[in-house]
Amino acid sequence: MLQERNSNAKTDETGTPCYVYVLGSEEAKGPRTYVGWTTDLERRLIAHNSGRGARSTRGRQWRLLYAERCESKSAALSREWRLKRDRGFRKLLSMLSTGASGTTSS
Repeated sequence: MLQERNSNAKTDETGTPCYVYVLGSEEAKGPRTYVGWTTDLERRLIAHNSGRGARSTRGRQWRLLYAERCESKSAALSREWRLKRDRGFRKLLSMLSTGASGTTSS
């Protein structure tokens, strides 16, 4: 799911598009998410899955749950900061990606 914030210029100071993203990984303890920013989503996902990403992502298989194209690097960093604090949004993305409804039947 790729969202675009602000339809104006979508590049950092060097002219490269910036993205903020949410990754998801299933574990025995339950789903886990990771929020980051990049200029190349595909390359960054490969790095995370090959153990060259952030230390907290190593040893897991990740999938892209959500990505947003931002107008600048500073906008991407700001949005990353907000998404890292929005656990409800990340939990919803994780449930939607696994098909879990979050409710139980009686």
